[in-house]
Amino acid sequence: MLLIEEALEKRILVIDGAMGTMIQRYKLEEEDFRGERFKDWHQDVKGNNDLLSLTRPDIIEAIHLQYLEAGADIVETNTFSSTSIAQADYDMSQLAYELNVAAAKCARSAVNKFLQTPEGKAKGHVYVAGAIGPLNKTLSLSPDVNNPGYRAVSFDEVATAYEEQIRGLADGGVDLLLIETIFDTLNAKAAIYAIKNFYQKDGRKQLPIMISGTITDASGRTLSGQTLEAFYISVSHANPLSVGLNCALGAAEMRPYIQELSQIAGCFTSAYPNAGLPNAMGEYDETPDETAHFLENWAENGFVNIVGGCCGTTPDHIRHIAAAVSKLKPRPRPVVATTL
Repeated sequence: MLLIEEALEKRILVIDGAMGTMIQRYKLEEEDFRGERFKDWHQDVKGNNDLLSLTRPDIIEAIHLQYLEAGADIVETNTFSSTSIAQADYDMSQLAYELNVAAAKCARSAVNKFLQTPEGKAKGHVYVAGAIGPLNKTLSLSPDVNNPGYRAVSFDEVATAYEEQIRGLADGGVDLLLIETIFDTLNAKAAIYAIKNFYQKDGRKQLPIMISGTITDASGRTLSGQTLEAFYISVSHANPLSVGLNCALGAAEMRPYIQELSQIAGCFTSAYPNAGLPNAMGEYDETPDETAHFLENWAENGFVNIVGGCCGTTPDHIRHIAAAVSKLKPRPRPVVATTL
C-alpha cells in the first residue's frame, strides 16, 4: 500500500462522511443495539452507536463500504465514544478495548472487500483511520458553575482511557490515528501523550497522527477558549501528519479558519465540515452539490490536502466532494523555518 504521505503529495484525499447520520437511516430499535449478547443488559443502550460494531457489524461494514464506493480514500472507525470514560454512560466501560478492535475490523473488512472490486483495484489504496473522540468530560472546564476549579476527571485518567482505546485500534489493524472534534486541547494533549506512551512501551512503529479541532462559533475559538493559531501551536509537538477542522460549523462558516490554518500549518491540512448548520429540527439541509462547491473552492485556493464531511453528510455528499476535487492540486506543504 502506498504510504499516505506519498499519496497526499500527489492529490487531495477524501475522508468519509457522518457515521451517525447513516446509522439513523436504519431506524434501529433497542433490540438492534442489544443483540443477543446484551439482551438482558440492565439499562437502555439505544443510541450507543459504537456498540453496533459488536451487535450489528453488518451495518457498520455496509456504511464503510458505501463511503468507499462513493470515493472516500480514508474511512473512520466507529469509535467516537469507545473509551471507558464515554462508555460509562451505559455502564459498559469494560468493553472499551473490545469495541475498538471490533470497529477496526469492520472498517478493515469493508476496505478489503472494496479493494476486490474494479473501482477498488483501480484506486489501489485506501486507509483506515482510528477515530479518537473528544470525550464527554473535559480537562479545561468545570461542569459545576459554582466551582470553577472542579474537574470531573484527571489528566492521568483521560490518558489511561485513551491508551486503552489506542491499543484496541492498533490491535484491530488501523493505518492512522485520528484525534478529532477537539473542543478542549488539554484532552487532545492527553490523547497525544497516550499515543506516544503506548508506542514507546509496545515497540511497534507509531502510526501517523491526524488531528482535527472544532471552532465552536464566530469567535474563532475552541470551546476551551483557544484561537486557531494557539490550538495549532499546542498540538504541533505531536509532529502530526495533518491538522484540520471538523464539525460545529458548515463550510460557509468554516472557510476563514481553514484559510488561516493553511497559512500557519507546517503539515498537511484537513477539513470536513457539517452539511451546513442544523435547522430548527436539528437536521441538516445542505445538499451534496452545495457542500462540494464550498470544498472545491477551498481546493482551488490551495487551502486543503484532505476533505470530507461531518454531521449530516452522506455518501452522496462524499461522491460530489470526491468528484469536485479529483482534478485539483493539493496544498503544497510550506517550508517551515527553523532556528538554531
